[in-house]
Amino acid sequence: MAANGRILPLALRDLRYAAGGRTLIDRVSLQIAAGPTTLMLGANGAGKSVLMRLMHGLLAPTSGEIAWSDPDPERRRRLQAMVFQRPVLLRRSALANIVYALKVARVARAERERLAVEALESVGLLHLAHRPARVLSGGEQQRLALARAWALHPEVLFLDEPTASLDPSATREIERVIQAFDAAGTKIIMATHNLGQVRRLGDEVLFIHQGRLAERAPVEQFFSQPASPEAASFVKGELPWK
Repeated sequence: MAANGRILPLALRDLRYAAGGRTLIDRVSLQIAAGPTTLMLGANGAGKSVLMRLMHGLLAPTSGEIAWSDPDPERRRRLQAMVFQRPVLLRRSALANIVYALKVARVARAERERLAVEALESVGLLHLAHRPARVLSGGEQQRLALARAWALHPEVLFLDEPTASLDPSATREIERVIQAFDAAGTKIIMATHNLGQVRRLGDEVLFIHQGRLAERAPVEQFFSQPASPEAASFVKGELPWK
């Protein structure tokens, strides 16, 4: 994986995003550094996905600033990847999906297939390399999306509720891959509303409530001593989390 510290830290300064006459992200300021896995937690509609898309550059803020450490936009684009709840896959084989992503990233032609095979192997899908991506199960499609990111060796990986529609077995497989990314040095920034997942995967929690950053805390502190009433209510309302 890419070495830490190349495009991180990421700073958000008084970030605001409005659409359709509604403020969806309201004056969020924070800094995210390399290292700990950062989980964005909150109810559906709290603004987690919108905030993540702003960070990744898929949306432009209404006001405020998004500042990466590296000023080169091409390098920032190349060193981050995003996986969605429902991944967008091409109408071609699993292997060809990854090869195409490497082509877009301007990886040398001679290296593409080797890297794609390594990525499929890393997520346990090598045996399905030549199967059309569209006929894979939901969990396999999500692993393929992660393999496509793995092949690009991002410094930062954004994950937008990647297991929300999966069964427990498929969820465990996806979490295993996420942990492998983390172990290899990729910074994970993940949105979820699953408290059990936060406990299993997270180091720190960003609790988003109605478009605002209501709390930021280490995982254990967040569960044992939530500092905001909104976080305390959310934790209580979602129990049991195991």
